[in-house]
Amino acid sequence: MANSKKKDSPGTIARNKKARFDYHIEDKFEAGLVLLGWEVKSLRAGKCQLVDSFIFMKNEEAWLLNAHITPLKEASTHVIAEPTRYRKLLLNKRELGKILGRTQQEGMSCVPLSLYWKDNKVKCEIAIVRGKKDFDKRETEKDRDWERSKQRIVREHVKQ
Repeated sequence: MANSKKKDSPGTIARNKKARFDYHIEDKFEAGLVLLGWEVKSLRAGKCQLVDSFIFMKNEEAWLLNAHITPLKEASTHVIAEPTRYRKLLLNKRELGKILGRTQQEGMSCVPLSLYWKDNKVKCEIAIVRGKKDFDKRETEKDRDWERSKQRIVREHVKQ
């Protein structure tokens, strides 16, 4: 039991753990994702990475950039697969307006937090974020270490 890690929910494809460490999350949204057939097959195999990806607003549309979906050799034989292409996010006008307004503010940005399955569709959890300072990151590390120490102490106390 000591080696058990925090499990993702069954529908989770990929998480951006770095985003939660580097940013303060202000607001979250759920967006649909426009994908090609080979990308869906790769996502079913879990071949996705969200590190260093971000959301870009252009012509009142949201686009996911630098999300790396590795093509499967069996699934992308007849197309030229581009792993880091721009992928359109499907949001309603009100959500797009909120995101556009908030990201125009000083120090605010928009990043993806995770990709997951909802029924048979791929959804992207995106967040409006504010960057953390170095001392905030150190504080987060201290909190994590303290939580681990508390769990260790409780576990040892229960054994006795």
